[in-house]
Amino acid sequence: MELANLTWPEAKEAIARAKVALLPVGSTEQHGPHLPLGTDHLTATWIAREAARRGDFLLLPTVSVGVSPHHRQFWGTLWVEPEVLMAYVMGIARSLAYHGLRKMVFVNGHGGNTPALTDAARRLRDEGIFAFVYVWWRAAEEEIRKALEDGGGHAGEMEASVVWHIAPELVRPEKFPEAAAQAAPAWGKRVHGVEVSYDTIDFAAVGCVGAPTNASPEKGKAILEAAVDKLLQFGKWLAEAPPGDLSPKPHRP
Repeated sequence: MELANLTWPEAKEAIARAKVALLPVGSTEQHGPHLPLGTDHLTATWIAREAARRGDFLLLPTVSVGVSPHHRQFWGTLWVEPEVLMAYVMGIARSLAYHGLRKMVFVNGHGGNTPALTDAARRLRDEGIFAFVYVWWRAAEEEIRKALEDGGGHAGEMEASVVWHIAPELVRPEKFPEAAAQAAPAWGKRVHGVEVSYDTIDFAAVGCVGAPTNASPEKGKAILEAAVDKLLQFGKWLAEAPPGDLSPKPHRP
């Protein structure tokens, strides 16, 4: 059930029937010369939509701009401050709770969003709204490790494979050599164990961490199916969890 496609009478019935809502949250940020700026929100939306369809969850409209100032030197990157994202998703959760649905999952497609979403979920719990942060590449970590040759990274084999399966028309395979030639081997730059880079451009000239060379849509399909399955199982668990089990524990005696 996609909320945005419903009329308000249909939404009344859908909200009453649904036990869990899924909110895709991504970003609009650079992903090298070979992947679209929408990589993160496209992926989060695809995973959430599939899980919603299979689990009869309520799919909320995607939040497509996230916390991405570290990519700001690359053209087209958009961002909001962490406190803005936190306030925004809390507002969505509160409005949904007003209609009677108090369980939801932030389906996160961008690592930079995670602290803000986690803080939002923690604060919402104190209001009796039960939100949880689902980070798909963490949930499907074991399956991803089996599927890939060169690991994950940013705009590397994992994300190239995933987008290649979701939206092949948006992938530029002819740009893979350029991305691979200038890809950073790992995220960040350290001096004597201290992180000294604040922006991606400090260590990744074309915005890539890890090479996309070995990417394939088949790998993307396997990774996405694992991510959807994990979200589906979590959503089912959340649907059946008593509110008392999700609420903050009382003060120790």
